[in-house]
Amino acid sequence: KILNDSSAPFYKWFEDGLLNASYNCIDKNIDNGNGEKIAFIFESDDGDSYSVTFNELLKKVSKLANAIKKLGYKKGDVAIIYMPMTVEGITVMHACARLGITHSVVFGGFSAKSLQERIVDVGACLVFTADEQVRGGKKTPLKVAVDEAFSLGGCDHVRNVIVYKKTGTKIKFFDDRDLWLHDLTKDESEICAPVWVESEHPLFVLYTSGSTGKPKGIQHSTAGYLLHSILTMKYTFDIKADDVYWCTADIGWITGHTYV
Repeated sequence: KILNDSSAPFYKWFEDGLLNASYNCIDKNIDNGNGEKIAFIFESDDGDSYSVTFNELLKKVSKLANAIKKLGYKKGDVAIIYMPMTVEGITVMHACARLGITHSVVFGGFSAKSLQERIVDVGACLVFTADEQVRGGKKTPLKVAVDEAFSLGGCDHVRNVIVYKKTGTKIKFFDDRDLWLHDLTKDESEICAPVWVESEHPLFVLYTSGSTGKPKGIQHSTAGYLLHSILTMKYTFDIKADDVYWCTADIGWITGHTYV
């Protein structure tokens, strides 16, 4: 549509369009014949490494999306992702996007108070986390921090906490709220149709660090974010189809969120 200058600077991009971020990132690659191409090479803290193809990633994303859909989550809901750097973290982001659920990634190094502030401010009704994360050989409890965040109050809208078993350490489990990710997805279908959303639909909200005041949530629309991401990959990084690209940033920051 032609932009109306009377709305400046609050322009709306691709206002009459429908799309899905997960479909654009995964399904389109498969449709273009790249299903068996490696989507991610993952290396854990202890050096263990494995690869995931686009076909495999789509199956993982679809199983999780089907599971959280059965729990009653849908387009317009908001999920917090407080997870370590894993393929599972990426899977959760895509499962949310596939259903039109707006997500907000919180850096796994943030405190329970920082997590609680973001859960409350963004109005989350679902939280994804892990038992622990491992960085530099040191284990950091994530589920414990989630429980502490809840104890600080204001998180009453959260109906479920879905936990990825990363290290296998024993954690406190609330049967009326907590669910293991592996149990949730094991019997789900590997096919999940994407929910088409408006181009201005909020894909995710990412907060500033809060080091100079109250954390500020920046909302990113689906179409505009995808366009800027692919333009920078093409024209800033000059990415080619046979390149292997490495991003060091955590998914809790915009660089990691975008370029991982």
